[in-house]
Amino acid sequence: MSIILITGATGLIGSRLREMLLKKGHIIKTIGRPVNGQTKDAYTWEPDKGHMNENALKGVGTIIHLAGAGVADSRWTKARKQEIISSRIQSTRLLYDTLSRTPNHVRTIISASASGYYGDGGSVWLTEDMAPADTFLAEVTRQWESEVARFEAIGIRHVSCRIGIVLSDRGGALPELMRTMPLGVAGYFAKEPLYYPWVHIDDVCGAFIHAAEHSGLRGSYNVNAPEPLTIKDLMKEIIDARQSRALLMPVPSFALRLAMGEMAEMLLSSQRCSSSKLRGAGYKFTYPTIGSALKEIFTQDKEGQNQ
Repeated sequence: MSIILITGATGLIGSRLREMLLKKGHIIKTIGRPVNGQTKDAYTWEPDKGHMNENALKGVGTIIHLAGAGVADSRWTKARKQEIISSRIQSTRLLYDTLSRTPNHVRTIISASASGYYGDGGSVWLTEDMAPADTFLAEVTRQWESEVARFEAIGIRHVSCRIGIVLSDRGGALPELMRTMPLGVAGYFAKEPLYYPWVHIDDVCGAFIHAAEHSGLRGSYNVNAPEPLTIKDLMKEIIDARQSRALLMPVPSFALRLAMGEMAEMLLSSQRCSSSKLRGAGYKFTYPTIGSALKEIFTQDKEGQNQ
């Protein structure tokens, strides 16, 4: 049992991670912006103002850092792009500065990152030792990981998890992929190759927990299932798992670029990410195949509808 502080704990990953950590007997603290109805062990900070409640750090041995403005929440204007970067850099620097001057017991920080680090890799297997791409998302992840790596200078082990396409019954990418299926159409982007590094949400959280509990992990790790799928194959698997009659239909990639502009980078970058490093560090995927992942998700979905 240990005391773990989570930033960004109300998001898709953070909320599930908190559940899983509590089930394992860990004590959880959270920190976020002030909201109504603050509860015990929920602390506040304002990274843009350089302020945080330092009581959040008392007794904490591990920080799991998920905070940052949503990349897909709104169109990438110049101001929005700056917010996406600054929200990650400011919060990470605030943690670093506070830990540098405050007596504490923190020995590990585990931060979110993203497979966007690699840009469009085509069919090449992408490994953690590769250089970042020259894209906006790659620059976001590069800067974020660079800030997290600084914690080594103050004796704190760092891990950055390059998360792929998260599949969950609570939100994330899956509802968007299935959006047109009730209309009898399952669209996929007509770009070859277009690999998606999918991962079940419980394996994302499982990787964070594994990194927290095993001090041998250090540096960056791809967090995605062992076999990334092309978007076409992923959509086929979803159709089969849902026992849907939706017709698989290609969507021209240029139409997406026209509609989303630079944001289309998120959906049209092929990322055949290797999770060999994570598996070599001892992590065993709960849902290593797309079939097992979708079966669990859609079973939970049906149970929720029947309650």
